[in-house]
This record gives sequence, C-alpha cells and structure tokens, in this order.
Amino acid sequence: MGEAVMTTRRQADGATVVDVRGSLDAATVESLRDVLLDTVQRDRPTAMIVDLTYVTFMDSVGIGALVAGQRAARDIGARFQLRNPSEFVHRQLRVTGLADLLGCI
Repeated sequence: MGEAVMTTRRQADGATVVDVRGSLDAATVESLRDVLLDTVQRDRPTAMIVDLTYVTFMDSVGIGALVAGQRAARDIGARFQLRNPSEFVHRQLRVTGLADLLGCI
C-alpha cells in the first residue's frame, strides 16, 4: 500500500486547491476523502481544484473519494475540477466514464 500527502491552499478568487502527492489506494483514500469533505464544509469554496500532478497510482477507492468530493462541492454550488492527471489516472477516469463528471483539465 502506498503513501499520500495532501495540502490545501486558498486562492484569491475563493477557490481551494488540494495538492495530492503519492498513491490513492485503500491505505490513503480516507485521508483524501476527509480533506475534500472537511474543506468543502469548513471553507465553502467557490471551486475545489484537486491537483493530481504528482499522483503515481489511483485505484477504484481513490476514484470513489474524488466522486465524494465532487458531490460535496456540487451540494454547496461549488465547481469541482481535477487538474493535471497523469495519463494513467486520466485513462482510468475515461474508462469509468467519470472524466467529464470530475472536470478533468
């Protein structure tokens, strides 16, 4: 099982960026889910941007955490986007039909 590190930062436009590094799997997914849901509820950002530039692996539980984040953002009227997914991650999102829902950019 892998390791993951998540950091958040608020932009001047009201959006929150969550930078994710490492693997998103059963060992790390609860941390991601907690960061996404807590940040949406606490900060109520205008947009939630999840930067996946340094994500080296993601399985179905990682995808599930991103979907949970997208739903939480949608529920408060915030935009949700994934930024810079690797080809591996982007391919998984396309295969599952979630690339558009999760706002891959």
